Amino acid sequence: MAGASLLTLLDDIASILDDVAVMSKVAAKKTAGVLGDDLALNAQQVTGVNADRELPVIWAVALGSFRNKCILVPAAMLISAFIPWAVTPLLMFGGLFLCYEGFEKLHHSYRHRKDQPHESHQIQQPEITDWVAFEAEKIKGAIRTDFVLSAEIIAITLGIVADKSLSTQFLTLAAIGIVMTIGVYGLVAAIVKMDDAGLYLSQRQGQSALTQFNRKLGFGLLSAAPLLMRSLTIIGTAAMFMVGGGILTHGLHIVSEQIHHAEQAVEAMSFVGPVLAVLTPSVLNGLFGIIAGAVALAVMTGIQKLRS
Repeated sequence: MAGASLLTLLDDIASILDDVAVMSKVAAKKTAGVLGDDLALNAQQVTGVNADRELPVIWAVALGSFRNKCILVPAAMLISAFIPWAVTPLLMFGGLFLCYEGFEKLHHSYRHRKDQPHESHQIQQPEITDWVAFEAEKIKGAIRTDFVLSAEIIAITLGIVADKSLSTQFLTLAAIGIVMTIGVYGLVAAIVKMDDAGLYLSQRQGQSALTQFNRKLGFGLLSAAPLLMRSLTIIGTAAMFMVGGGILTHGLHIVSEQIHHAEQAVEAMSFVGPVLAVLTPSVLNGLFGIIAGAVALAVMTGIQKLRS
């Protein structure tokens, strides 16, 4: 009897793991877009620190991301079990927060250029006197942004496994959380250390074809690294509006329907319609995110003025 019970238990475990593997693949496909935004946002968040502190900062943010998952996974299961109606409002609040942060960055950049009109042709780097506090603020901001994006990933995954058993839900959410965190911050580390890899390769000595190729590759990486980091800053801000706006429009059924109708109208236009139709939802979500961020910033500014 004991042997039969053990075999039954092992068979149940194998069945659960098989379901987890299948559900994890589906969830990974569904959250791939969020993963791209997560990568751009976090790579942009950790820029500006000293080169020898980049990896420690990324490691600190990655640990914070794991802590976020440890909070979000149990919270998602509790919410789904007892107050499932609260999932959408909480996601929308997180989306509004992303839009607010994105518009606040744009507003701050605009005010900075407006205050220094005669120096607009020069790139002004802020003078940093306390690097410890600067790193701490960078880490705090990156973990805060990660929390919102992680919540969306967990919510999407939860929707996929909602009809599965409790154990399958938990294991799938845990697997997605771990894989996404390792994948995102592994790629972030590779991006921010690309210039160091380029410097190492460019200094290789020798006349062999492989060495010469490595040197050329190193110089190419050195040339591409600054452009990539500047691009990620822009992409990261745009991703805030697209992700945050997308969360808000999905929660507002009327707006979501209008975006869907616009996508269908664009798709039927001409031979380039299908291509433009793919971009239409992202563009409209981004525009909605900009408007939502502007409103949120105006409300927060008004509240701060009233308090003072």
